[in-house]
Amino acid sequence: NGNGEMTGTTWIEESGFLEGPILITNTHSVGVVRDAVIEWQYKNKYFNPLVNEPDIFWALPVVAETYDGDLNDINGFHIKKEDAFSALNNSKAGKVSEGNVGGGTGMICHLFKGGIGTSSRRIKIGDTTYTLGVLVQANYGDRRSLTIVGVPVGKEISDLMPVWNPLREREDRGSIIVIVATDAPLLPHQLKRLARRVPIGIGKLGGYASNGSGDIFIAFSTANPGAANRELSQTITMIPNDQMSQLFEATVQATEESIINALIAAETMVGVNGTIIYELPETRLIEILKKYNRILK
Repeated sequence: NGNGEMTGTTWIEESGFLEGPILITNTHSVGVVRDAVIEWQYKNKYFNPLVNEPDIFWALPVVAETYDGDLNDINGFHIKKEDAFSALNNSKAGKVSEGNVGGGTGMICHLFKGGIGTSSRRIKIGDTTYTLGVLVQANYGDRRSLTIVGVPVGKEISDLMPVWNPLREREDRGSIIVIVATDAPLLPHQLKRLARRVPIGIGKLGGYASNGSGDIFIAFSTANPGAANRELSQTITMIPNDQMSQLFEATVQATEESIINALIAAETMVGVNGTIIYELPETRLIEILKKYNRILK
């Protein structure tokens, strides 16, 4: 559903290339983060120079958003360019922080505390093993629909509902951003095929892309690093379409698991005006899954 924003995608659609980092923030900070990425890329020379014009630089950064105004003073405009610089300068390989971190700090998922989640799969195609990873900023869903491995968890945990201040009824108007990354050599149209599998993973948990939800996804590959050469012809490696089904399955599984990880990692938060959003209690979740024989007792 299109009630959201991810900048820079018009050029990606046209060119087939992702030319810089992807950042995720809240709805009213997209502009400042986008501008900060441009400044950071320029100052750090993190760009592919134009042929015969190495000093010319332009960028259309990818910055996505979800709404955190229930927990955050979103109209206080607290995100500054220095926050984006810090995120970029401190990005690194290794274990990914999940839950109440980064852009996910103020997010709500199925009326539990949401945020950042990630998961990955390894897929062997022919003689080569590839990795596919998913990162989500989960901020969507109502309680009654939350389903985990076929179990109606949202109906089983009907308490721990948000304490809204001011008191009101909140419909499902949140959003979810999903980024799929892989080292499998895929062409742009094949990456679109991966992204189209993301909603299946969300749907397995009870997401249904409500009218107020911004459900926006992007997939990219780190293979074929020479493909972005601006001057010389390139030979491109690709996986045949007929061998992509394992990647589709991995995308669905990793999307579903990333959202679950976001829910489990997130912690209860008291936000602006005293609004309280409770974490999904892991112990109760395990007992419910045992009740439905999803976990051996």
